[in-house]
Order: sequence, then structure tokens, then C-alpha cells
Amino acid sequence: MRASEHPNNAPGVPMVFPPWFENLQVKYLNKMVRPLAKVMPGLSTVIHRGRKSGKQYETIVTAYRDGDTVAVALGHGKTDWVRNVLAAGEADLRLGRRELHLVNPRIVPAGGDGTGLPRMARMQVGRMAIFVADVA
Repeated sequence: MRASEHPNNAPGVPMVFPPWFENLQVKYLNKMVRPLAKVMPGLSTVIHRGRKSGKQYETIVTAYRDGDTVAVALGHGKTDWVRNVLAAGEADLRLGRRELHLVNPRIVPAGGDGTGLPRMARMQVGRMAIFVADVA
């Protein structure tokens, strides 16, 4: 399956990484990185609830913060955690030892205006979509 045919590929939210890499990451890499997420610089954990099940999930991401704005580059496209947070309108983010409550989630599409985003997110917005939320 090509990235353009993958379910995570959505208008304005292209899947940059190939599907084989996504499968490798979900099956193996995430399990190895999960214990390090609390202490490894740059890694964060999004805590969100399933849209239908209501079950709590934790997803490892690379989050960038600038003041009251948090951004995550969506190289894997519009994944389940993104859909869950957009549907709920909120989530929690474990950033190091701090836990932040995120509200007003939105997506800046690939090639969109990166004004107001953290510097690292502005650098990536030309190629991939950016998930943005405000810290409550």
C-alpha cells in the first residue's frame, strides 16, 4: 500500500512516512521508546480517550511548546490519536514531569501559515500538517 492510499492520508494532512515505517514503529519502536518518554528530551505522551470506546490511550509524540501553544508535526497523517483529540476537544500532555491540559485542538494543513507556532513546527509546516493546541 502506498502512503497516498493509506487511511491516515487526509486532505491537508499528508502521510509523509511510508506505511512500512508506520508498521515498524507501531509494532516495535513505540514499545522500546515508551519507558524513555518520561526522561528523553523532546518526547511527550498524549493522553486521550477513544472516540467510541471511551478507553484511555497514551501515544508517544514529539511535541514543541512555545508559551501556551503546543505543536506536534503529523508525519504519519491524521492518525487515531489526532481524531480522538479533535473529537473530544481536549487531551492531556505529559511533557517531562509536567502534565498539561490541552484545549482548542486544531490542525494547520501542510503548506499552511505557521505564524504563532513554535520554531520547530514552523520549519516543518511546509511539508507536513501540524497539530496545534492551547495549554489551559
